[in-house]
Amino acid sequence: MPRGKPSPKLAITVDADVHDRVRDAAAAEGLSVSAWMTTAARRALLVRDGLAAVADWEAEHGTLTEAELSAAHRRVAAQVGATSARPKKRSA
Repeated sequence: MPRGKPSPKLAITVDADVHDRVRDAAAAEGLSVSAWMTTAARRALLVRDGLAAVADWEAEHGTLTEAELSAAHRRVAAQVGATSARPKKRSA
């Protein structure tokens, strides 16, 4: 009997070119395809949640201005630069 909470499994079908690119990307990052897909799904969900939060904010406060968007782009670029400078985690 397995201990803990086993991860649920998904069976998906993807286009052949996507399949090859996912396998290559996972291998390049030293990850299993499952770990790579989990990371990609988490990123996509984070983006989705962020876009929903922005839409909610804009519904309450009005559309973001160009100046606000530019400032946000600069903050994100600075954070991405700081994040990419850190070493990536590798799965065993």
